[in-house]
Amino acid sequence: MIQIYHNPRCTKSRECLAFLEETGQEYEIVKYLENIPTYEELKGIIEKLGIKPIELVRRKEKIWIENFKDKVLNDEEIIQAMISNPTLIERPIVINGNKAVIARPLESAAVIL
Repeated sequence: MIQIYHNPRCTKSRECLAFLEETGQEYEIVKYLENIPTYEELKGIIEKLGIKPIELVRRKEKIWIENFKDKVLNDEEIIQAMISNPTLIERPIVINGNKAVIARPLESAAVIL
């Protein structure tokens, strides 16, 4: 089943959710700020995205700038920072089986549906 890692307060995330509704396909909403992914779950998402953990970080977030920006962090520490501060996770993430995309721009979600 398709999953969307969704933040209801995010315009891009809401647009992606509306796009998924229009497709008529079944999907599951994961409100990742409430149901924070485990280390293994987030690591699996990053693997499906085919990116480095730092590429999933919202580096303009105040939390990142104040606490992590000038530090040298390894991949494990970056993942742990996102788990401890889930607002740092880029959104929306759409997962379909073994494929995933950060749906920015929105059209990138269509590639895996």
